[in-house]
Amino acid sequence: MELNTNFVDINSIKSNPSKDYKEINTSKLEDAALRKVSNDFESFFTQQLLDISLKSTNIAGEGNGSDIIKSMYTEAISRESTGTMGISDMLYNFLTERNK
Repeated sequence: MELNTNFVDINSIKSNPSKDYKEINTSKLEDAALRKVSNDFESFFTQQLLDISLKSTNIAGEGNGSDIIKSMYTEAISRESTGTMGISDMLYNFLTERNK
């Protein structure tokens, strides 16, 4: 998930460098950043759980490359399942409540 900065007109900022930047609304950017951090944390947490759970299995075969393949597998699963466990929503809600 990438940050959406469509609400800030970058070209107008570049063309008018003397503009008062305090007037720029960053609340949507902060919300998007908090959502990204929350999703990234859930993805990291899920990957750690999968790495520990699959440590002693031969799901990726045996040999030198099996650990790399297993790591790529757990990373892909954790990235695609972000937002499904509810951890990111709880963290996002907590951070937005604390930010008010």
